[in-house]
Amino acid sequence: MEKEEMIKKMVSILASEFEVEEELITPEANIKETMHLDSLSLVDMVGLVEEEFGVEIKTADLPSIKTFADLYEYVFTNQK
Repeated sequence: MEKEEMIKKMVSILASEFEVEEELITPEANIKETMHLDSLSLVDMVGLVEEEFGVEIKTADLPSIKTFADLYEYVFTNQK
């Protein structure tokens, strides 16, 4: 999957699943703040991304994934 296609799909899925306006999901936006995630909903988001994009997001890597750009790059780089 091309990176731009992956980003569009991810924005659409996350906006729908977490009831957030797509316009708020910008590359530089903080994931937790934008989507109002607590620790449980963060786990839900990780599971959803892993399932939809065939990638494993390691717990040790989570602290380095702060913005949507970080998430896009991680998923794109680690896709199977």
